[in-house]
Amino acid sequence: MAVNHRKWFVAFATPYLGDHPIEVSAGLGDYAAEWLQHTEKMSLTEADSGRIVALKERFSDHPGVSVRELLLPSEVNGDHSAAISYNVLEHIDDDIGGLRTMKSLVRPGGYIINVVPAFPFAMGPADIATGHVRRYTKKTMRAAMNAADIEIVKLHYANSLGLIGYYVSTCLLKQMPGPGPIVKFYDSTVAPMTRLMEKAFNPPFGQSVIAIGRRPLNG
Repeated sequence: MAVNHRKWFVAFATPYLGDHPIEVSAGLGDYAAEWLQHTEKMSLTEADSGRIVALKERFSDHPGVSVRELLLPSEVNGDHSAAISYNVLEHIDDDIGGLRTMKSLVRPGGYIINVVPAFPFAMGPADIATGHVRRYTKKTMRAAMNAADIEIVKLHYANSLGLIGYYVSTCLLKQMPGPGPIVKFYDSTVAPMTRLMEKAFNPPFGQSVIAIGRRPLNG
């Protein structure tokens, strides 16, 4: 488990959580467990029934957590303070519809936080095997957010060294990501170093696009 990487990426959404955020496609709840240190109430969604059961079991002792099924895009409405999805939109054919669903889940002025993989040139066998239909640039992410009528608060790349390593290992060497010494080295050394470096400046490229948006007050 890439603990340092997770804590780094958790921090991108933490300032925008508010009083009742919702995570779209929460997986097994690793990010949610971190965010629950900063908010007492949180909704978690999944499209996979097995993961819904796992989430309910994991957070059964936390009265502020609710779990339900949600598939993007959907016709839903909510009054959440923020909607968060990490590495979700790249799996969806209608990503603009997915963004509109996330916007509809938050109250006016609420935040929409997305992390997506960056740069189409890095699309390789690992992406295809995990169901990715696209990778983004800041330009294409901005266009999608504009099409969904989401105000852009922050839009930047993250994990510049990670992109280089990912491209070499998955595109050139045709390796599949997974537990092992390379991931251990990345998490213990590369991720903390890159995080520190990128505190000083936003890099011109990265493994991920970080997109912080907001639902318009009149939208």
